[in-house]
Amino acid sequence: MSFVRASFAARTAFASARRYSTAPSAGAKSSNLPYYLLGAGVTGLAGYIYLERSGKAPAKPKISDKSPLDPQNFVDFKLKKIEPYNHNTAKFIFELPPDTASLLPIASCVIVKSAADASNPLVDDKGKPVIRPYTPISPSDLPGELTFLIKRYDTGKMSKYIHEMQPGDKLSIKGPIPKFDYKINQFDEVGMIAGGSGITPMYQILDYALKDPSNKTRFTLIFANVTEKDILLKEEFDTLKAKYPNTFNVVYTVDQGSPNWKGPVGYVNQELVMQHLPPANLGEKAKIFVCGPPGQVAAVAGPKAGMKQGELGGILKQLGYTEDQVFKF
Repeated sequence: MSFVRASFAARTAFASARRYSTAPSAGAKSSNLPYYLLGAGVTGLAGYIYLERSGKAPAKPKISDKSPLDPQNFVDFKLKKIEPYNHNTAKFIFELPPDTASLLPIASCVIVKSAADASNPLVDDKGKPVIRPYTPISPSDLPGELTFLIKRYDTGKMSKYIHEMQPGDKLSIKGPIPKFDYKINQFDEVGMIAGGSGITPMYQILDYALKDPSNKTRFTLIFANVTEKDILLKEEFDTLKAKYPNTFNVVYTVDQGSPNWKGPVGYVNQELVMQHLPPANLGEKAKIFVCGPPGQVAAVAGPKAGMKQGELGGILKQLGYTEDQVFKF
């Protein structure tokens, strides 16, 4: 409530009290209600002035300590709204029950499939549900919402399915699926290599760690995309870089640079890694996270073996990093 609205409420209560006191008597006993109303209005105004002068914000709403997500079963959640992001990506915001938050551990993802009662369930050639993992970008303690940033791929069955959803439609979600148990100040330096929509696990970690007042870890992100317009969350990363210049840096590289592009052009290579990421000789003090299209992951760190990490290979092995220093999302 603004000061003007608080003042108006107080004046309205006072005017009502005056009208009430001058009304003809019907023989009933006089009432103190007008004065209670007036007192309530003045008290509210005084409380507002106190908060303004003290700088204290109202207490945050209490959040249940139980997540509405279930790591053992799929639960249907309603799509609340869609926010277009760029030419092929949008934010899909799902509604959580009142006073609840996802409470996802960092770093983790969820898996999704079409809702049980969907009119057009998404299935594969054998009639089995198509299931895909996604990493939410909303803070784990955000009440009432779970947000995904999803890029539409022409060959991606689930991404196309979600992009065809409308507010009110439901999606079945199961999780969390723990990926890496990140702890504040676990490493002195963290390097990140991401491509395309593989940026979401990196954002989840960065948003969590950089906002922690005790964080001392320095993060460097190399983010590769086809063109400038494909760079996801650029505004958020630039804001984090400006706010935490001593602990975060981001380097954007694109395959096809415009005439005005001033950053690196081309795929992630040894030179880029050596120039920006923590060196392998830091040992256990350094960690490298990798996430992106399978081809990029394979070139940078060797292919994953299904859900397992797979052997370390590619650029990072050539530069002397060990399997303990690298994690592939």
